[in-house]
Amino acid sequence: MNVQDRMISYCKIDTQSDPYSTTSPSTMKQFDLGNLLVRQLLEMGVKDAEIDEYCYVYGHLESNIDHACPTVGFIAHMDTAPDYSGTNVNPRVIENYDGKDIELCPGVVTKVSDFPYLEKVKGKTLVVTDGSTLLGADDKAGIAAIMEAVDYLLHHPEVKHGRIAIAFTPDEEVGRGTEHFDTEKFGAAFAYTMDGGQIDAWSDETFNAASAVVECTGFSIHPGSAKDKMINALNTAIEFHNMLPEHSRPEHTENREPFFHLNGLEGNVDHAKMEYIIRSHDGAVFENMKKEMVAAAEYLNLKHNNHVIDIEIKDSYKNMKEVLKDHPEASITAEKALRDIGVEPFNEVIRGGTDGSALTFRGIPCPNLGNGGENFHGRYEYCVTEELELAVKLIVRISEIVAEE
Repeated sequence: MNVQDRMISYCKIDTQSDPYSTTSPSTMKQFDLGNLLVRQLLEMGVKDAEIDEYCYVYGHLESNIDHACPTVGFIAHMDTAPDYSGTNVNPRVIENYDGKDIELCPGVVTKVSDFPYLEKVKGKTLVVTDGSTLLGADDKAGIAAIMEAVDYLLHHPEVKHGRIAIAFTPDEEVGRGTEHFDTEKFGAAFAYTMDGGQIDAWSDETFNAASAVVECTGFSIHPGSAKDKMINALNTAIEFHNMLPEHSRPEHTENREPFFHLNGLEGNVDHAKMEYIIRSHDGAVFENMKKEMVAAAEYLNLKHNNHVIDIEIKDSYKNMKEVLKDHPEASITAEKALRDIGVEPFNEVIRGGTDGSALTFRGIPCPNLGNGGENFHGRYEYCVTEELELAVKLIVRISEIVAEE
């Protein structure tokens, strides 16, 4: 089995997580992949491979050198995003890609004009969807790269490395990927999430993130006798949303620009509910954005001389740059390893988060590395096989560098 086949086999297992679940993991089907990974690790020779009650997979490769060095870790998540179906994934392999638009199925086309990175991968091998599901390269490409690197290292003892920690997590896509992560069992001094896109990008900066739930309470009576009495919760919701700056929406932002994202809306005259996510790389801006939402709710309560709106805001994760700027060693090692495998690296600011965001604040500095996947969370997702293969080499080379140092 090569790394491409390995990834495809993982992508075919439905592991979609559920943001509304209260269980851990959020969906029991994530155990299907977790149990398979443990079996494969044990067959490879990872003697301590295990899965716990929360669906976290752990394992270690023991050192084959005669001197001490830090334990380095590699992490990927098993779940796929709830944004798009992960059921009956049917990947297709395109060899020697011609650089043109890709018809996934009748009427569904991955256009180069929409996804210009495709111009850079002409002539390479792509794994794409059939247009009805996401692919799951986020983050099964990362899992495949780690598993393939482990298999390589176990079969090539001439490659010297220290102790290597491995972990596969559930529920990353719903913000709970490290909820039950056992840092002591993992035992790494620093680690990398293999959860990025193109192989030449490495990241040490994420958003600060929060979620907000806005509840609007109305007063519903017959519209024929509503004058000066009715309070329409739907109108209150619209008022609230329009008080947030239109230019600070995802569709109008890029790079380090922050945003408010309305990603859920339901209701009627009597009651309406809105769900938002709040994102900013800048901590001070992030705090002001949360205050702006609270102020909008307070204004509407005063305007209507009634308690028509409630808001609850919860922090999700913080920008790992806050910690990693003082611990650059992992990033320096990643840059060196990328150059050693023939890739010129660049630093990419993540407009999102990874398990590494939380783990960095829990004492495990954890930059993010690429795995060859692109267009995550939808049917236009694809993975570049040659970049996935380089991700395997990157893991091996990082392990060597840590042992050398």
